Amino acid sequence: MSTPVLRISRGAFRTNIAVVRERLGTSQLMLVMKDDAYGHGLDWAVPEAEAAGVTWFGSYDIPTALRIRALTTGRVYAWAPSSEDEIDAAVRADIELGIGSTDYLSAVIDTAARLGTGVGLHLKIDTGLHRNGFRPEDWPQALQIARDAEQRGLVRIVGVWSHLAEASDQEDDAAQQVFLTAVQQLVDAGGAPEVLHLTASAAAWWRPELRGSLSRIGAFCYGIRSADGPELDGLSLISSLVASVDAVEGDRVRIGLGAFHGVPSTLRGALVITPSGGRRVIEIGGASSVVEGWPDAREGDEVIVFGPGAAGEADATALAERIDTVGEEILTRLTPAVRRVVED
Repeated sequence: MSTPVLRISRGAFRTNIAVVRERLGTSQLMLVMKDDAYGHGLDWAVPEAEAAGVTWFGSYDIPTALRIRALTTGRVYAWAPSSEDEIDAAVRADIELGIGSTDYLSAVIDTAARLGTGVGLHLKIDTGLHRNGFRPEDWPQALQIARDAEQRGLVRIVGVWSHLAEASDQEDDAAQQVFLTAVQQLVDAGGAPEVLHLTASAAAWWRPELRGSLSRIGAFCYGIRSADGPELDGLSLISSLVASVDAVEGDRVRIGLGAFHGVPSTLRGALVITPSGGRRVIEIGGASSVVEGWPDAREGDEVIVFGPGAAGEADATALAERIDTVGEEILTRLTPAVRRVVED
């Protein structure tokens, strides 16, 4: 039984980063690296991104941020609330933290006081998504607590941030007003935030007027477009998922890729690319899958499950749209049983 391979292009990654940075203009890029760089692997991606000029790295959780810190001298940011032990490790490693609740703010301040060192904070205002963040009515109290700690030398209020719902332009415009009001309240309280970041990939790409001085971009840097979204000018998927033919069974071909490798069984019927063009997946098993056959199929032939420039559904987001999810899930579901090969 053959082993499927995720072939990753350093060159495509570098190109995507350059295109995104140019698109952002004066807004700095924070490269988001959650889920092990969207399934591509941190160990090569962090140094590659730093060499391409990235100075800000974003992580959902502190453990990932610590892995990033071991690979870069750049600025590293983690926004998910965490345990006391992880806060301790983050403060010691100079990880900047996203703060969206009074309890978490107090826990971080207490840790900084115990360690006798300052920590960079990005205060989150809830602009309407209700994912987390201080509600506008609670924002003044949060500012008072944070500013008091800042004056004591325990924290630095580095930034203000939020998430957009991206449900409509009108809702995002309203969210921006809430955001800007919160920033002004911080300034009025004596704060001087270094960075403001409201937009992630989609809004930063298509709504430049919403960008702050920093933009959190994840999926687009890896060439993963938004579900139901248009193609991204100048960007391409940085990886291809390739499986080999293990057996030819009449008019059916068995390939070495299945649910054991992280492929959703609901992708049955999806189009993949064979040496003779597109063919449908008939069956998805544990360690292998069956694809419609083609003339002169032979063991060792390669089948592209998704990849840059592949036609039809052989695109990570197109596959995701088939099962009502997002493109990054197709990549991040891939297990360690899929060999990652990084190429130039």
